[in-house]
Amino acid sequence: MRSTGRLSLWLLLTPFVLWIVLLVLLPHVQMLRVSFQVRESWDTLAFGVEQYRNFFTESYYWRTFLRTGVMSLFTTLITLLIAFPVAWYIARLARGRAKGWLFLACLVPFWASELVRTYGWMILLRESGLFSAALQALGWADEPVEMLYNDVAVIVGLVYNGLLFMVVPLVTTLEGMDDNLVEAGYDLGGGHVTVMREIVVPWAMPGIVSGCIVVFMLTLGSYLTPILMGGKDSAWFTGQIFTQFITRFNWEQGAALGVLLLVLSSLIVWLGLKLTGQSLRKVMG
Repeated sequence: MRSTGRLSLWLLLTPFVLWIVLLVLLPHVQMLRVSFQVRESWDTLAFGVEQYRNFFTESYYWRTFLRTGVMSLFTTLITLLIAFPVAWYIARLARGRAKGWLFLACLVPFWASELVRTYGWMILLRESGLFSAALQALGWADEPVEMLYNDVAVIVGLVYNGLLFMVVPLVTTLEGMDDNLVEAGYDLGGGHVTVMREIVVPWAMPGIVSGCIVVFMLTLGSYLTPILMGGKDSAWFTGQIFTQFITRFNWEQGAALGVLLLVLSSLIVWLGLKLTGQSLRKVMG
């Protein structure tokens, strides 16, 4: 019986192990190896740190790298500020069918692909779009207003794409909070801000950290939204990686940039866990 149980366990774990090894570990190991290759000629390869030296000596690379990281953090913060009240209402205030309908309303946009959602925002924000027409109709603009191809448009698209991934862990966490904790906070003389700071936020911290990790990593690695809504000159680091791999066929440099992006995301996640006092096991749980 014990051997049968072990066999069943291994059969259940096999798809997961294959997924991790074949689609996560091996590609990253190969990318790391390629990043240290130096192409001396078309048929001769050596190993060195030339690609990483190019990154630090070329200001456009590391400036875009830092800019992408800062904007991803800013986008994550805005997403949290928008998602928290939504999650609070769904988890604590909505009742019956209303809770299901509200959650479904957050889910429906994600039945379409990221490309379709991005094009939807482009239709709304372009010169002949709905927002520009509304501004002109209200008399707030005398001519069509182009709202695309800037950082604000990029952040709008990224926040929209990451909203569901912030709402879900927050709803899950807040639903488990006992109402008596909040009532006790008010009974002890706490105001709205005090109760939120001392009771609600600490309780919801695993959901906050979990949502921020997912949204940050999705934002940092996004390609379609920054390129389409920011224009061809959008300074987003994934655009540089795409250029190295696809346009210039410089796989060595592209792999090095990809490794650096992975290091940045891992470092930010680690710092976030340390600063909030959370463990990865607790957050993922």
